[in-house]
Amino acid sequence: MAEKPTSELDPSSTPRKKDPVVSLARYSEIGFIIPAAILLGFFLGKLADYWLHTRWLYLVGLLFGAVVGFWQMIRLAMSSYKE
Repeated sequence: MAEKPTSELDPSSTPRKKDPVVSLARYSEIGFIIPAAILLGFFLGKLADYWLHTRWLYLVGLLFGAVVGFWQMIRLAMSSYKE
């Protein structure tokens, strides 16, 4: 019985075709990451303002949410670039 070459046995060595639905889901996620992070930061800042009786922490939450959103977007773009 003849052995098959290792490239046929190893599924990771064969080039995979990307599913267009998976690509669409991945790229549409980018459009939701930044607004969701900004809104979450804003609402957490407003909650902290309410608890601590301040009026400026919502701005810190807003900026922190924007930074986290852009960081996640860049991370997602870099991981899709590697693939």
